Amino acid sequence: MQATRISLTRTTIAISALLVGAAIAAPASAATLSVGAGKTYATPCKAFAAAKTGDVIDIQAATYSGDVCTIYASNLTIRGVNGRPKIDAAGKSAQGKAIWVVAGNNINISNVEMYGAKVADRNGAALRLEGTNFTLRNSFLHDNENGILSGQNLSSTITLESNEFGHNGYGDGYSHNVYIGKVAKLYYRYNFSHDAHVGHNLKTRAVYNLITYSRFSSLRAGETGSTAAGKPSYEIDVPNAGTTYIVGNVIMQPSSHNNPTLIAYGEEGAINGKDDLYIVNNTFLNEDASRGYFVMVGSGVVTPAKLTNNLFSGTGTQSTQTKAVLTTNFQSLAPSFVNRAAYDLRPLVNPLITNAGSVPGYALDGLNLKAVYSYKHTASASARGILGTKTDIGAYEVQ
Repeated sequence: MQATRISLTRTTIAISALLVGAAIAAPASAATLSVGAGKTYATPCKAFAAAKTGDVIDIQAATYSGDVCTIYASNLTIRGVNGRPKIDAAGKSAQGKAIWVVAGNNINISNVEMYGAKVADRNGAALRLEGTNFTLRNSFLHDNENGILSGQNLSSTITLESNEFGHNGYGDGYSHNVYIGKVAKLYYRYNFSHDAHVGHNLKTRAVYNLITYSRFSSLRAGETGSTAAGKPSYEIDVPNAGTTYIVGNVIMQPSSHNNPTLIAYGEEGAINGKDDLYIVNNTFLNEDASRGYFVMVGSGVVTPAKLTNNLFSGTGTQSTQTKAVLTTNFQSLAPSFVNRAAYDLRPLVNPLITNAGSVPGYALDGLNLKAVYSYKHTASASARGILGTKTDIGAYEVQ
Protein backbone atom coordinates (compact mmCIF):
# COMPACT_ATOMS: atom_id res chain seq x y z
CA MET A 1 0.00 0.00 0.00
CA GLN A 2 1.14 3.51 -0.72
CA ALA A 3 0.13 6.66 1.09
CA THR A 4 -1.07 9.60 -0.94
CA ARG A 5 1.21 12.59 -0.50
CA ILE A 6 -0.84 15.51 0.76
CA SER A 7 0.44 19.07 0.89
CA LEU A 8 -0.55 20.73 4.15
CA THR A 9 -0.04 24.18 5.65
CA ARG A 10 1.38 24.71 9.13
CA THR A 11 0.13 28.27 9.60
CA THR A 12 -3.61 27.70 9.34
CA ILE A 13 -5.61 26.72 12.40
CA ALA A 14 -7.77 24.40 10.32
CA ILE A 15 -7.60 20.67 10.96
CA SER A 16 -5.26 20.36 7.99
CA ALA A 17 -2.65 22.33 9.92
CA LEU A 18 -2.44 19.75 12.66
CA LEU A 19 -1.95 16.94 10.19
CA VAL A 20 1.74 17.62 9.80
CA GLY A 21 4.15 16.05 12.28
CA ALA A 22 7.22 18.03 13.21
CA ALA A 23 10.20 16.93 11.15
CA ILE A 24 13.39 16.18 13.01
CA ALA A 25 16.48 17.36 11.18
CA ALA A 26 19.39 14.95 11.32
CA PRO A 27 22.75 16.48 12.19
CA ALA A 28 25.30 16.91 9.39
CA SER A 29 27.39 14.05 10.79
CA ALA A 30 24.53 11.55 10.69
CA ALA A 31 25.32 8.23 9.02
CA THR A 32 23.15 5.91 6.92
CA LEU A 33 23.34 2.32 8.14
CA SER A 34 22.32 -0.32 5.58
CA VAL A 35 20.67 -3.58 6.66
CA GLY A 36 20.20 -6.77 4.67
CA ALA A 37 22.00 -9.50 2.77
CA GLY A 38 25.40 -8.25 1.70
CA LYS A 39 25.00 -4.99 3.63
CA THR A 40 26.99 -3.72 6.60
CA TYR A 41 24.44 -5.06 9.09
CA ALA A 42 22.70 -8.38 8.67
CA THR A 43 19.64 -7.47 10.75
CA PRO A 44 17.87 -4.32 11.93
CA CYS A 45 18.76 -4.93 15.59
CA LYS A 46 22.49 -5.06 14.79
CA ALA A 47 22.13 -1.67 13.14
CA PHE A 48 20.14 -0.26 16.05
CA ALA A 49 22.90 -1.33 18.45
CA ALA A 50 25.51 0.52 16.37
CA ALA A 51 23.41 3.61 15.67
CA LYS A 52 24.25 7.06 16.98
CA THR A 53 21.90 10.01 17.50
CA GLY A 54 20.44 11.20 14.21
CA ASP A 55 21.40 8.20 12.07
CA VAL A 56 19.29 6.81 9.24
CA ILE A 57 18.77 3.04 9.07
CA ASP A 58 17.73 1.58 5.71
CA ILE A 59 16.30 -1.94 5.96
CA GLN A 60 16.22 -3.90 2.72
CA ALA A 61 13.02 -5.81 2.02
CA ALA A 62 13.38 -9.36 3.39
CA THR A 63 12.05 -11.42 6.30
CA TYR A 64 13.93 -10.96 9.57
CA SER A 65 12.88 -13.70 12.00
CA GLY A 66 13.35 -13.35 15.74
CA ASP A 67 15.09 -9.99 15.38
CA VAL A 68 13.94 -8.49 18.68
CA CYS A 69 15.68 -5.75 20.64
CA THR A 70 15.52 -2.37 22.37
CA ILE A 71 16.20 0.81 20.40
CA TYR A 72 18.24 3.08 22.69
CA ALA A 73 19.59 5.79 20.36
CA SER A 74 17.47 8.91 19.73
CA ASN A 75 16.50 10.91 16.66
CA LEU A 76 16.66 7.87 14.40
CA THR A 77 14.98 7.47 11.03
CA ILE A 78 14.24 3.77 10.42
CA ARG A 79 12.79 2.89 7.03
CA GLY A 80 12.12 -0.06 4.79
CA VAL A 81 13.61 0.26 1.31
CA ASN A 82 13.13 -1.60 -1.99
CA GLY A 83 9.88 -3.00 -0.64
CA ARG A 84 8.59 -3.58 2.87
CA PRO A 85 10.76 -5.67 5.23
CA LYS A 86 8.93 -8.20 7.40
CA ILE A 87 9.86 -8.46 11.06
CA ASP A 88 8.61 -11.78 12.48
CA ALA A 89 8.83 -12.18 16.26
CA ALA A 90 9.21 -15.95 15.76
CA GLY A 91 8.53 -16.67 19.42
CA LYS A 92 11.01 -14.12 20.78
CA SER A 93 10.64 -10.77 22.53
CA ALA A 94 12.78 -7.92 23.83
CA GLN A 95 12.59 -7.53 27.64
CA GLY A 96 9.52 -9.76 27.60
CA LYS A 97 7.63 -6.82 26.08
CA ALA A 98 7.79 -6.48 22.32
CA ILE A 99 9.52 -7.09 19.02
CA TRP A 100 11.09 -3.65 19.28
CA VAL A 101 11.07 -1.68 22.53
CA VAL A 102 11.48 1.98 21.58
CA ALA A 103 13.44 3.58 24.43
CA GLY A 104 15.01 6.38 22.39
CA ASN A 105 13.37 9.75 21.80
CA ASN A 106 12.13 11.18 18.51
CA ILE A 107 12.12 7.88 16.65
CA ASN A 108 10.59 7.83 13.16
CA ILE A 109 9.76 4.43 11.62
CA SER A 110 8.28 3.90 8.16
CA ASN A 111 7.44 1.11 5.73
CA VAL A 112 7.80 -2.00 7.90
CA GLU A 113 5.61 -5.03 8.56
CA MET A 114 5.68 -6.56 12.04
CA TYR A 115 3.85 -9.59 13.39
CA GLY A 116 3.83 -12.44 15.88
CA ALA A 117 4.54 -10.61 19.16
CA LYS A 118 3.58 -12.81 22.13
CA VAL A 119 4.87 -12.65 25.71
CA ALA A 120 4.20 -14.32 29.03
CA ASP A 121 1.87 -11.60 30.34
CA ARG A 122 -0.22 -11.69 27.13
CA ASN A 123 0.60 -8.07 26.38
CA GLY A 124 3.28 -8.41 23.73
CA ALA A 125 3.49 -5.59 21.19
CA ALA A 126 5.06 -5.14 17.82
CA LEU A 127 6.20 -1.74 19.11
CA ARG A 128 6.43 -0.85 22.81
CA LEU A 129 6.88 2.90 23.17
CA GLU A 130 8.89 4.07 26.18
CA GLY A 131 10.69 7.15 24.84
CA THR A 132 9.43 10.67 24.14
CA ASN A 133 7.86 11.44 20.74
CA PHE A 134 7.33 8.76 18.12
CA THR A 135 6.14 8.58 14.52
CA LEU A 136 5.03 5.54 12.51
CA ARG A 137 4.09 5.81 8.84
CA ASN A 138 3.12 3.50 5.99
CA SER A 139 3.49 0.31 8.03
CA PHE A 140 1.48 -2.87 8.65
CA LEU A 141 1.24 -4.29 12.18
CA HIS A 142 -0.81 -7.45 12.48
CA ASP A 143 -1.37 -10.60 14.52
CA ASN A 144 0.39 -9.38 17.63
CA GLU A 145 -1.02 -9.21 21.15
CA ASN A 146 -0.83 -5.43 20.71
CA GLY A 147 0.06 -3.62 17.54
CA ILE A 148 1.36 -0.58 19.43
CA LEU A 149 1.48 -0.22 23.20
CA SER A 150 2.72 2.99 24.82
CA GLY A 151 3.34 3.90 28.41
CA GLN A 152 2.54 7.15 30.23
CA ASN A 153 4.56 10.18 29.16
CA LEU A 154 3.01 13.63 29.39
CA SER A 155 5.89 15.10 27.38
CA SER A 156 5.32 12.83 24.40
CA THR A 157 3.50 13.27 21.09
CA ILE A 158 2.68 10.16 19.06
CA THR A 159 1.94 10.43 15.34
CA LEU A 160 0.44 7.48 13.42
CA GLU A 161 -0.10 8.09 9.72
CA SER A 162 -1.08 5.89 6.76
CA ASN A 163 -0.69 2.59 8.63
CA GLU A 164 -2.68 -0.62 8.70
CA PHE A 165 -3.38 -2.34 12.02
CA GLY A 166 -5.10 -5.70 11.80
CA HIS A 167 -6.10 -8.62 14.01
CA ASN A 168 -4.01 -7.65 17.02
CA GLY A 169 -5.12 -8.70 20.51
CA TYR A 170 -4.62 -11.69 22.75
CA GLY A 171 -8.36 -12.27 22.91
CA ASP A 172 -9.01 -11.28 26.51
CA GLY A 173 -10.21 -7.71 25.83
CA TYR A 174 -7.15 -6.10 27.45
CA SER A 175 -4.97 -5.88 24.35
CA HIS A 176 -5.73 -3.96 21.17
CA ASN A 177 -4.76 -2.97 17.65
CA VAL A 178 -3.43 0.31 19.05
CA TYR A 179 -3.22 1.16 22.76
CA ILE A 180 -1.88 4.61 23.60
CA GLY A 181 -1.22 5.41 27.25
CA LYS A 182 -1.50 8.81 28.89
CA VAL A 183 0.65 10.94 26.60
CA ALA A 184 0.37 14.61 25.72
CA LYS A 185 -0.96 14.24 22.17
CA LEU A 186 -2.01 11.63 19.66
CA TYR A 187 -2.21 12.52 15.98
CA TYR A 188 -3.92 9.62 14.23
CA ARG A 189 -4.67 10.07 10.52
CA TYR A 190 -5.21 8.13 7.28
CA ASN A 191 -4.99 4.76 9.06
CA PHE A 192 -6.90 1.52 8.53
CA SER A 193 -7.52 -0.32 11.80
CA HIS A 194 -9.58 -3.49 11.56
CA ASP A 195 -10.46 -6.85 13.03
CA ALA A 196 -9.09 -6.34 16.52
CA HIS A 197 -9.19 -9.71 18.29
CA VAL A 198 -11.76 -8.96 21.03
CA GLY A 199 -10.06 -5.67 21.94
CA HIS A 200 -10.50 -2.18 20.46
CA ASN A 201 -9.40 -0.99 17.05
CA LEU A 202 -8.05 2.14 18.78
CA LYS A 203 -7.73 2.84 22.49
CA THR A 204 -6.16 6.10 23.61
CA ARG A 205 -5.67 7.71 27.01
CA ALA A 206 -3.89 10.71 25.47
CA VAL A 207 -4.82 14.11 26.88
CA TYR A 208 -5.35 15.46 23.35
CA ASN A 209 -6.53 13.31 20.42
CA LEU A 210 -6.86 14.25 16.77
CA ILE A 211 -8.39 11.23 15.02
CA THR A 212 -9.01 12.04 11.37
CA TYR A 213 -9.68 10.57 7.92
CA SER A 214 -9.23 6.94 8.93
CA ARG A 215 -11.21 3.73 8.63
CA PHE A 216 -12.21 1.52 11.54
CA SER A 217 -13.91 -1.71 10.50
CA SER A 218 -13.79 -5.48 10.52
CA LEU A 219 -14.54 -8.30 8.16
CA ARG A 220 -17.80 -10.13 8.31
CA ALA A 221 -17.76 -13.73 9.51
CA GLY A 222 -16.34 -15.99 6.83
CA GLU A 223 -14.65 -13.21 4.87
CA THR A 224 -10.93 -13.08 4.27
CA GLY A 225 -8.70 -10.07 3.80
CA SER A 226 -5.18 -9.02 4.76
CA THR A 227 -5.82 -10.72 8.13
CA ALA A 228 -8.36 -13.08 9.63
CA ALA A 229 -11.74 -11.69 10.65
CA GLY A 230 -11.92 -10.37 14.20
CA LYS A 231 -14.64 -9.62 16.74
CA PRO A 232 -13.81 -6.12 17.99
CA SER A 233 -15.14 -4.39 21.05
CA TYR A 234 -15.17 -0.58 20.62
CA GLU A 235 -14.02 0.83 17.32
CA ILE A 236 -12.62 3.86 19.17
CA ASP A 237 -12.18 4.06 22.94
CA VAL A 238 -11.12 7.28 24.72
CA PRO A 239 -11.67 6.09 28.29
CA ASN A 240 -10.34 9.13 30.19
CA ALA A 241 -11.78 11.88 27.95
CA GLY A 242 -9.50 14.82 27.10
CA THR A 243 -9.90 17.17 24.14
CA THR A 244 -10.79 14.83 21.29
CA TYR A 245 -11.57 15.41 17.63
CA ILE A 246 -13.02 12.59 15.54
CA VAL A 247 -13.38 14.04 12.05
CA GLY A 248 -13.91 12.53 8.61
CA ASN A 249 -13.65 8.85 9.56
CA VAL A 250 -15.43 5.71 8.37
CA ILE A 251 -16.49 3.78 11.48
CA MET A 252 -18.07 0.36 10.92
CA GLN A 253 -19.19 -2.22 13.47
CA PRO A 254 -19.74 -5.79 12.19
CA SER A 255 -22.72 -7.83 13.32
CA SER A 256 -20.27 -10.17 15.07
CA HIS A 257 -18.69 -8.07 17.83
CA ASN A 258 -18.00 -7.95 21.57
CA ASN A 259 -19.67 -4.63 22.40
CA PRO A 260 -22.56 -2.77 20.74
CA THR A 261 -20.85 0.62 21.16
CA LEU A 262 -18.85 2.07 18.28
CA ILE A 263 -17.23 5.06 20.05
CA ALA A 264 -16.77 5.22 23.83
CA TYR A 265 -15.67 8.45 25.52
CA GLY A 266 -14.92 8.99 29.19
CA GLU A 267 -16.43 5.70 30.36
CA GLU A 268 -13.61 5.22 32.90
CA GLY A 269 -13.92 8.78 34.20
CA ALA A 270 -13.18 12.19 32.68
CA ILE A 271 -9.82 12.56 34.38
CA ASN A 272 -7.73 14.10 31.58
CA GLY A 273 -8.46 17.70 32.58
CA LYS A 274 -10.73 18.56 29.63
CA ASP A 275 -13.76 16.72 28.32
CA ASP A 276 -14.65 18.42 25.03
CA LEU A 277 -15.55 15.97 22.27
CA TYR A 278 -16.13 16.87 18.60
CA ILE A 279 -17.50 14.28 16.18
CA VAL A 280 -17.79 15.83 12.73
CA ASN A 281 -18.48 14.49 9.21
CA ASN A 282 -18.02 10.81 9.99
CA THR A 283 -19.84 7.90 8.35
CA PHE A 284 -21.02 5.26 10.85
CA LEU A 285 -22.32 1.83 9.92
CA ASN A 286 -23.73 -0.55 12.52
CA GLU A 287 -24.43 -4.00 11.07
CA ASP A 288 -26.01 -5.27 14.30
CA ALA A 289 -29.69 -5.10 13.40
CA SER A 290 -30.99 -5.27 16.99
CA ARG A 291 -28.92 -2.85 19.11
CA GLY A 292 -26.19 -0.27 19.10
CA TYR A 293 -24.76 2.98 20.48
CA PHE A 294 -22.89 5.06 17.96
CA VAL A 295 -21.41 7.34 20.63
CA MET A 296 -21.41 6.40 24.31
CA VAL A 297 -20.41 9.26 26.63
CA GLY A 298 -19.55 8.54 30.25
CA SER A 299 -21.62 10.03 33.05
CA GLY A 300 -18.68 12.05 34.36
CA VAL A 301 -18.33 14.07 31.16
CA VAL A 302 -19.67 17.58 31.84
CA THR A 303 -19.16 19.36 28.52
CA PRO A 304 -21.84 18.61 25.91
CA ALA A 305 -20.42 16.55 23.05
CA LYS A 306 -20.84 18.11 19.63
CA LEU A 307 -22.01 15.79 16.83
CA THR A 308 -22.23 17.58 13.49
CA ASN A 309 -22.77 16.39 9.89
CA ASN A 310 -22.50 12.69 10.70
CA LEU A 311 -24.15 9.94 8.66
CA PHE A 312 -25.50 7.14 10.85
CA SER A 313 -26.43 3.92 9.07
CA GLY A 314 -28.23 1.15 10.90
CA THR A 315 -29.83 0.64 14.28
CA GLY A 316 -28.58 2.62 17.24
CA THR A 317 -28.68 5.64 19.51
CA GLN A 318 -26.66 8.53 18.13
CA SER A 319 -25.42 9.66 21.55
CA THR A 320 -26.10 8.45 25.08
CA GLN A 321 -25.40 11.95 26.45
CA THR A 322 -28.76 13.68 26.72
CA LYS A 323 -27.24 17.16 26.55
CA ALA A 324 -25.11 16.43 23.48
CA VAL A 325 -25.48 19.02 20.72
CA LEU A 326 -26.67 17.23 17.57
CA THR A 327 -26.54 19.33 14.40
CA THR A 328 -27.52 18.28 10.86
CA ASN A 329 -26.84 14.58 11.31
CA PHE A 330 -28.70 11.99 9.22
CA GLN A 331 -29.70 8.47 10.22
CA SER A 332 -31.22 5.72 8.10
CA LEU A 333 -31.42 1.96 8.43
CA ALA A 334 -30.07 1.53 4.90
CA PRO A 335 -28.89 4.63 3.04
CA SER A 336 -27.60 4.03 -0.47
CA PHE A 337 -23.83 3.59 -0.75
CA VAL A 338 -21.67 2.95 -3.80
CA ASN A 339 -21.00 -0.64 -2.65
CA ARG A 340 -21.82 -1.43 0.95
CA ALA A 341 -20.97 -5.12 0.53
CA ALA A 342 -17.44 -4.15 -0.52
CA TYR A 343 -17.12 -1.56 2.29
CA ASP A 344 -17.32 1.40 -0.11
CA LEU A 345 -19.43 3.82 1.92
CA ARG A 346 -19.40 6.76 -0.43
CA PRO A 347 -23.06 7.85 -0.52
CA LEU A 348 -25.22 8.05 -3.61
CA VAL A 349 -27.38 11.08 -4.32
CA ASN A 350 -29.82 11.75 -1.50
CA PRO A 351 -31.41 15.17 -0.91
CA LEU A 352 -31.18 14.58 2.85
CA ILE A 353 -27.39 14.19 2.56
CA THR A 354 -26.40 16.34 -0.40
CA ASN A 355 -25.59 19.93 0.59
CA ALA A 356 -27.34 19.22 3.90
CA GLY A 357 -24.42 19.82 6.22
CA SER A 358 -23.79 22.77 8.48
CA VAL A 359 -20.64 24.83 8.86
CA PRO A 360 -19.19 23.08 11.92
CA GLY A 361 -17.43 26.16 13.22
CA TYR A 362 -14.56 26.12 15.68
CA ALA A 363 -13.64 24.17 18.78
CA LEU A 364 -13.01 25.75 22.18
CA ASP A 365 -9.29 25.96 21.39
CA GLY A 366 -9.91 27.69 18.05
CA LEU A 367 -9.47 24.68 15.77
CA ASN A 368 -11.51 24.85 12.57
CA LEU A 369 -13.68 21.70 12.51
CA LYS A 370 -14.26 21.65 8.77
CA ALA A 371 -13.48 18.30 7.11
CA VAL A 372 -10.98 18.91 4.33
CA TYR A 373 -10.00 15.34 3.32
CA SER A 374 -11.65 11.94 2.86
CA TYR A 375 -10.29 8.52 3.72
CA LYS A 376 -8.98 6.60 0.69
CA HIS A 377 -8.44 2.86 0.84
CA THR A 378 -5.94 1.54 1.70
CA ALA A 379 -4.59 3.77 4.50
CA SER A 380 -4.47 7.02 2.57
CA ALA A 381 -6.56 10.13 1.96
CA SER A 382 -7.56 12.55 -0.76
CA ALA A 383 -8.78 16.13 -0.77
CA ARG A 384 -12.50 16.39 -0.15
CA GLY A 385 -13.96 18.07 -3.24
CA ILE A 386 -17.11 19.98 -2.32
CA LEU A 387 -19.24 20.16 -5.47
CA GLY A 388 -22.22 22.09 -4.13
CA THR A 389 -22.63 25.24 -2.12
CA LYS A 390 -22.49 23.36 1.19
CA THR A 391 -20.75 20.29 2.51
CA ASP A 392 -22.52 16.93 2.37
CA ILE A 393 -23.27 14.86 5.45
CA GLY A 394 -20.84 12.05 6.24
CA ALA A 395 -17.20 11.26 5.53
CA TYR A 396 -17.54 11.67 1.77
CA GLU A 397 -19.17 14.00 -0.70
CA VAL A 398 -22.11 12.42 -2.55
CA GLN A 399 -21.05 10.48 -5.67
